[in-house]
Amino acid sequence: MIALARSRIVAPVGWSRWLVPPAALSIHLAIGQAYAWSVFKPPLESSLQLSGTASALPFQLAIVMLGLSAAFGGTLVERHGPRWAMCVSAACFSTGFLVAALGAATGRYGLVVLGYGFIGGIGLGIGYISPVSTLIKWFPDRPGMATGIAIMGFGGGALIASPWSTQLLGTLGADASGIARTFLIMGLVYAVFMTLGVVLVRVPADDWRPPAGPPAGASTARPLVTTAQVSARSALRTPQFWCLWVILCMNVTAGIGILEKAAPMISDFFTHTAAPVSTSAAAGFVGMLSLANMLGRIVWSSTSDLVGRKNIYRLYLGAGALMYLLIALVGDSSKPLFIACAVVILSFYGGGFATIPAYLKDLFGSYQVGAIHGRLLTAWSTAGVLGPLIVNAIADGQKSAGRSGPDLYTTSFFIMIGLLVVGFVANELVRPVHPRHHQPSEAVGQLADEPAAPKGAGQ
Repeated sequence: MIALARSRIVAPVGWSRWLVPPAALSIHLAIGQAYAWSVFKPPLESSLQLSGTASALPFQLAIVMLGLSAAFGGTLVERHGPRWAMCVSAACFSTGFLVAALGAATGRYGLVVLGYGFIGGIGLGIGYISPVSTLIKWFPDRPGMATGIAIMGFGGGALIASPWSTQLLGTLGADASGIARTFLIMGLVYAVFMTLGVVLVRVPADDWRPPAGPPAGASTARPLVTTAQVSARSALRTPQFWCLWVILCMNVTAGIGILEKAAPMISDFFTHTAAPVSTSAAAGFVGMLSLANMLGRIVWSSTSDLVGRKNIYRLYLGAGALMYLLIALVGDSSKPLFIACAVVILSFYGGGFATIPAYLKDLFGSYQVGAIHGRLLTAWSTAGVLGPLIVNAIADGQKSAGRSGPDLYTTSFFIMIGLLVVGFVANELVRPVHPRHHQPSEAVGQLADEPAAPKGAGQ
């Protein structure tokens, strides 16, 4: 534990802050495998005789545990530092795969849910928030860009995992034995890859300052940017926190509903057309959505440094509702239109994740932003249940009623439009935090029980 302590990873003089985003990426690219879960759904359903709703359970539980572990572990992450958090994440995430492999090998689906969903989900939550506070401290001048660089790894993880999983299942077999061996290999490889972030990450010293220069977007974002600091406990008492909770929950629900069922959804949508979608093409669609998810995180979050967080969320929520409307009304008439709308929705979905830490910093300051972010991710837990549940339950119900093709999803899409409108209204209600919630200046500087960092870190 001593080697993992925050006091042991203070950056020396001359350390480049640009080495921190790659450390964060090594964690987020690994745990972003969660977004490739839809590749495992068809083989699990056929080998273990599961419904679409049941095969989504490991993914849903993983997202629930992500939010809960981030909420309850946020303060611990702030206190013990990013190396400790990344180590815990790597251990839980890789162990989850190994337990899931045992479950698939023995035909016990409960172990797959326990391993991938519960144990692996804890690794997701701790790993997801592990670099956020550190990045904001290293890049106070460009928080949207910094968190976007790291968090884009989570969105892009499936870009690697989707074709890799498909290749492993094709080589090892799509039966229970092949799934088990695929889980085993992935768990071991991810353990090694995530260790790179554990070794590389550093925190700035107390007296470190960023290179001189005005913060990006200061003029446009200024109405909601504060120089005061708000503790995590006080943030929970503000309407701003709960407005952001609703915003994130609605945006995530709308995006995750497509992402979790992406491969079977595009196949179902065009099953009765002259050009049905093959299994390999469906896996390619998952990869395309992952690329949009990844690029949206860096492009849109960096743009938010220029136009302000409130304006960028107007785009995510408003234009996202329009994209869903187009898919619901005419998506089955044009494959390029369906794909284009889905890509835009997923780019907004990813951008929403990457921009939320900077939005929190604007409203509450950087004092306990990691802990506040962890608590806010309970919105992701809720959305992780709502999104797949809405899409899968309605699709299963429509299938039982004898319907097929786009009819399996049209109702779900209109529900998503309504949720995005709710998020849009919540964003309009965001105002600066009242001064009564501000932390006294003498209490700001470091978290309680956190050892003081040595002076002298460089840039």
